Amino acid sequence: MRALHAQDPGELGGHRLLARLGAGGMGVVYLARTAGGTLVALKVIRAEYAADRAFRERFRREARLARGFTCRWLVPVTDADAEAREPWLATAFVPGPSLAEAVDGHGPLPAAVVTALGARLAEALAEVHGAGLVHRDVKPGNVLLALDGPRLIDFGIARSPGVTALTEPGAIVGTPGYLAPEQARSGGEAAPASDLFALGCVLAYALTGQRPFGLGDPAAVLYRTVHEEPDVPGLDRMPLPLRTAITGCLAKDPAGRPTAAELAHSLRDVEQTTTGPDPRTAPHQQTAPDPRTAYHQQVAPDREFIPALDPLADWLPSAVLRLVTDRSARALDPPPRQRGPAAPPEPTVVDERRAPSRRRILAIGGSAVAVLAASGTGTVILLTDPQGAAQGGGAQTLPAYDIGFQAALTGHQKEVGLAQERGARLAVAAHNAQKDAGFRLALTSYDDRGEAGRAKDGARKLLSGRSLCAVIGPTTVAAARAAVPLYGKASTAVLLVSADYTATELSSTETRTLCVTTAPSGSRTLPVVAYLTGVYKVERTAVVQDQAAPGMAETVRDLRETPPSEGTATVHPVASGTDDFDPAVAAALATHPEAVVYAGTSPTRAAACARALATAGFTGPRVTFESVMRPAFPEAAGEAAEGWVFEAPYSEPQSSDSKAAKAFTAAYRDRYGAFPARWAAEAYDAVGLIAASLNANGGGAGISPGQVAERLFKLTYDGVAKPIRFSQDLTHGLSIENASFLYQVEDGKFRFLGRYDQVS
Repeated sequence: MRALHAQDPGELGGHRLLARLGAGGMGVVYLARTAGGTLVALKVIRAEYAADRAFRERFRREARLARGFTCRWLVPVTDADAEAREPWLATAFVPGPSLAEAVDGHGPLPAAVVTALGARLAEALAEVHGAGLVHRDVKPGNVLLALDGPRLIDFGIARSPGVTALTEPGAIVGTPGYLAPEQARSGGEAAPASDLFALGCVLAYALTGQRPFGLGDPAAVLYRTVHEEPDVPGLDRMPLPLRTAITGCLAKDPAGRPTAAELAHSLRDVEQTTTGPDPRTAPHQQTAPDPRTAYHQQVAPDREFIPALDPLADWLPSAVLRLVTDRSARALDPPPRQRGPAAPPEPTVVDERRAPSRRRILAIGGSAVAVLAASGTGTVILLTDPQGAAQGGGAQTLPAYDIGFQAALTGHQKEVGLAQERGARLAVAAHNAQKDAGFRLALTSYDDRGEAGRAKDGARKLLSGRSLCAVIGPTTVAAARAAVPLYGKASTAVLLVSADYTATELSSTETRTLCVTTAPSGSRTLPVVAYLTGVYKVERTAVVQDQAAPGMAETVRDLRETPPSEGTATVHPVASGTDDFDPAVAAALATHPEAVVYAGTSPTRAAACARALATAGFTGPRVTFESVMRPAFPEAAGEAAEGWVFEAPYSEPQSSDSKAAKAFTAAYRDRYGAFPARWAAEAYDAVGLIAASLNANGGGAGISPGQVAERLFKLTYDGVAKPIRFSQDLTHGLSIENASFLYQVEDGKFRFLGRYDQVS
């Protein structure tokens, strides 16, 4: 919950606005109070979407239908105006956390609670389906836990086409991991049975804390949903009725799933045999006043309070109850409205502990800088324009936006972070030097040292900046795993430049605003197969699998199932407890391969493989992966390293012939006295992509982080490192066809060969 901005209205449709609950590309959601004193969540739609006649008609129809819902487990639409210049709708305000927050933060729920949860959500879906609608995005993030029971929210009203529920017929929408198999298949349409499949996934998650089709790359999750059985740990030990309900919902065939009404009836029967009759259908005796009544008298004085889940003594764990209490208190005491114009970007923090050198000061943000303050917490820099007028002085007429940068800038993982920071600063300076720029940029850095705890602190600090438009980073998997969900909850775009998204195992509910600009490790075989197929036309491949790197098992499987030239690939394992690669290499060469692939991550163990191949006299193509591409490999392998080829997700701009790459290399060398380090160009492009999104949103003042995030995925951007394209399906994944590169050892050094699809 955040304070109202100075430009926010004070009243809308008879509702007094109190605070901002969130903002995104579609509009702003406010906490508001009706004339009768009831708190509501009021969503205002941006005029540009309302200009779409089909959107406005859909908004009008679906708002009308939703206002007719009577099931108390649905969050009702209380008011709406489809004819306003900026249409809006109001729904009952529920201060409780989502099921995702509760389970991820405090663990799985007891079987009895999950039974009650399933019964009530099934009741809600039965009414939705009875109205001729399909929810299409049933997931933990769309289930709120209130004091008196769960609430199903977000029917897609006031959502743009392709985002989530209630869009045009035939659109494939939803969240991977909760999407039914028939929806995941190309052209699949959502139906009531699809909602039941999603509900089965939700109940399995609530019961175990795990997604039944796993985490990771959305495409991989969708594949498992269609082709593999769900993984629900301990389901066989759960009560039979609940087990039957979940397995029935998760049937691959829609015809094999229960209807929402059937599921609600069966779970209600189970609940009543263990808890007694439902208080709505039997007299409710209560010897003392329910303490929750006082809350309802303040939050919703015009609605009757029904303690609907009283038969369940442990409906909400105490930790979740505390969340409800805290949010209820904040709703009753919203922050005061901001006064005056929006604040300028936060100043750039160069380092938290020491003042920068003169060379480092001159390297920041343009032709001149002014050191404003130095203290024990660091040195603060204010960017200036070439004429020496500080931002806010000569450039007062231009809006200013802050880009957050979070990375490991100290410690043993600092190399990548420092390179990216340099690339990002060059991009900010280049943008601000443009004479026709419609806005100014600033960069605020935070050193998370690659640690999860500091990553969360860094995310909170960056999000506190009122001019923040997007964030670049983090640079380590641990930090990304900790920080990305916080940015997602704040509807703020976070661009993951180097950290491997696949390894983060982030769920799709946490990554709606995550923009991955590098090829994930799950696609690492593509450039290898393309190289061996296109350059050498290899039909027999031997894979030396280093079992000291268990994370390479999927890569090995991909090579075996999709070998170069659609030929054959044999796999020859090397145990993790030995450094002797000779037996595995001998077995591999006995198959008469035309090429050998080392599937491992250790440069020194890869060197042992290279030496064994050289000793055996093999001179054909030898290929491996980026994690091996370190100085330790040629140092340990010696002459045996010559000719080895590596896939890598980053480019080398100094070896490119493009005009943009040459200009970037010259600027980098001029400022830092060296060729660009790996990942610097990719960070430079990330800033360019953010600037392109701001421009696509009009480039004026008042662009929200949510608007930046929404536009990112619709852009095509030709960067210094590579062209950036995103799939226009629900995954928004990076188009990997042109996102990987090849290197080769030559004279003991790694020589850039080029983009893998352009190497001949």
